[in-house]
Amino acid sequence: MQNSQRVLGITSGVILMLGAFQAFAVTTLKLSHNQNRDHAVHQAMTQFANEVKEKTNGEVCIRIYSDSQLGNQRESIELMQNGALDIAKSNAAELEAFSPAYSIFNLPYLFRDKAHYQKIINSDIGKEILSSSQAMGFIGLTYYDAGARGFYAKKTIRTPEDLKGLKIRVQPSPTAIAMVKGLGANPTPLAYGELYTALQQGVVDAAENNIISFTLSRHNEVAKFFSLDEHTMIPDVLLISNKSLKKLTAKQQEIVKKAALNSSKYMVQLWEKSEKAERAKAEQQGVEFIVVDKTRFQNAVKPMYDDIANTRPELFEMVNRVRKVE
Repeated sequence: MQNSQRVLGITSGVILMLGAFQAFAVTTLKLSHNQNRDHAVHQAMTQFANEVKEKTNGEVCIRIYSDSQLGNQRESIELMQNGALDIAKSNAAELEAFSPAYSIFNLPYLFRDKAHYQKIINSDIGKEILSSSQAMGFIGLTYYDAGARGFYAKKTIRTPEDLKGLKIRVQPSPTAIAMVKGLGANPTPLAYGELYTALQQGVVDAAENNIISFTLSRHNEVAKFFSLDEHTMIPDVLLISNKSLKKLTAKQQEIVKKAALNSSKYMVQLWEKSEKAERAKAEQQGVEFIVVDKTRFQNAVKPMYDDIANTRPELFEMVNRVRKVE
């Protein structure tokens, strides 16, 4: 009898312990990105992770892996598709290969200014694009501001003519490749992590990116001229796999989506502050920032839009929708 009571007591204790464990079970989501921990995007993601943990009472934790620890952007997306990664940061140029709708962000001089760009990413058009990769196994949660992109090199670039014949590193985006060809240069797709050495050794003559990435990746050490031509405004995108989203309860999903949007708003503030600081730092280190006549660049890429109208009517329709947004 005593043995029976003892067994019953132990069994009850185990059941209680299991119940308590289930009540406090934690879902850990792995998040990968390719920037270092000083980058504004890492700070925005940290806020995102902290808000999710707080609002879910610790039931959902997001572990951030920076500096391409889990692979470059394309590899991270493929890991998400395979179920080996939950969340990743990529950008619209890389995402064009997975969902053609992202092409809209890679088109040069489509956005009139920063205000127009912000209206688009916060509009129904922006939401459509985030959802467009559903069939590929993931969706976009939100956009992260990544500024305007300019060309940088070891020589001054003031006009499209200055780009003629240069080997320019581009992201693996068909639209980016077409843009550089349209400007008379030779596009050279190259992994971002290889770019510093490629510039240093003359494998490529120039590259294009935003100011923050230019300085934090130390490219300002090997390219002392940055042209403020602002040919594109390509956002980073925070992605989550369909499988990982389904692991969460409806309430947890809502919290994750809201926290992502809040971190996006925070990113706008971070970007503005960081861009000013990084430009000042680069200037102190001898970088010359060149103001250009954008009209000449805009005229040089106009044939791209004629070609899109003839070959990709669905994309051109979206171009017109973007242009109509006031």
